[in-house]
Amino acid sequence: NCDMIKELIRVIFSQIDRYFPFHGRERRDYRGSSVEPQQHHDADEAEKSLSRSELLKKHQQRPTGKKSHCCSDCGKRFNSSSNLKIHQRIHTGEKSYGCDQCGKSFTTSSNLTMHQRTHTGEKSFSCDQCGKSFTTSSYLTIHQRTHTGENPYGCDHCGKRFILLQTLKSHQRIHSGEKPFGCDQCGTSFSQLSTLIGHQRVHIGEKPFSCDQCGKGFTTSSCLTIHQRIHTGEKPYGCDQCGKSFTQLSNLIVHQRTHTGEKPYSCDHCGKSFTTSSCLTIHQRTHTGEKPYGCDHCGKSFIGLQTLKSHQRIHTGEKPFSCDQCEKSFTTSSCLTKHQRTHTGEKCYGCNQCGKKYSDKRSLIKHQKIHGVVS
Repeated sequence: NCDMIKELIRVIFSQIDRYFPFHGRERRDYRGSSVEPQQHHDADEAEKSLSRSELLKKHQQRPTGKKSHCCSDCGKRFNSSSNLKIHQRIHTGEKSYGCDQCGKSFTTSSNLTMHQRTHTGEKSFSCDQCGKSFTTSSYLTIHQRTHTGENPYGCDHCGKRFILLQTLKSHQRIHSGEKPFGCDQCGTSFSQLSTLIGHQRVHIGEKPFSCDQCGKGFTTSSCLTIHQRIHTGEKPYGCDQCGKSFTQLSNLIVHQRTHTGEKPYSCDHCGKSFTTSSCLTIHQRTHTGEKPYGCDHCGKSFIGLQTLKSHQRIHTGEKPFSCDQCEKSFTTSSCLTKHQRTHTGEKCYGCNQCGKKYSDKRSLIKHQKIHGVVS
């Protein structure tokens, strides 16, 4: 019986040690040392007080939602000093985290980790609805909203809603006209940083994203993704009014404006309106005379990059756009589209004076001169 009692006491004390470590330490110290119990109690209380103090300090450093940390360069506010420090690297140009495979540097370790997955091909986050994989959990969350239809971010100017906060911020610049990202080589400004980065690669000739099917290089990963749909034939963005499908969302949005008549971008020189900001930018160069894109074959300059690319095909003889019905090839996608209407009989340009329809815009403009309309 004594042995059983001793064993029971041993088990009880072992459980006390496990769940009440301070109590256990007091007991062991008291039994195994000549120091007075009160001294140990005071030391333990001091240690516990210090631990509480450290925890309080750490807690106080956590973001509270209040943006009390202000950037001295631009005035932007942040809810923690660590977020402010990361932001300030935009101004200082500091990029402490370098990729050991390609040498590219980043402002944060998380951005480096995400970049390294472009080398390894790792996509650890999979959608349980369609199986599509992503490099980050945030990309997966954004993608999942395409299934749920969730658009949590709303514009307070026009009520339009978006699946991504950054997309909302970019959209709001349409209303404000803000273009905070300027190219230091040609002075062109952009509403999005990613657009500026892609644009700057035009100047330096950098094309870090290559197609594994044809080897063609691109300035951005999104341009590569869109290009790859030429090979796969994928057109995931469909118009709910006419059923026409597109390889990218921006093309669908622009197309839908042909149904609504919306032209949200106006020239402050002549008042002419356009369906896209890029069309407005190119148009404004007709007023300024600016031609930032030069041909390295003949020196001729152009107001738009796409116009330069089309021109360069005169020198190279390249005709990358082929008709799937007669295999005739063209230098531009617009020439291909115009040609395809000879097969379909589609006439999408209608005269608002008499209703007569044409397969291309140029023919419509020529016709409208009969009515005295000058575009």
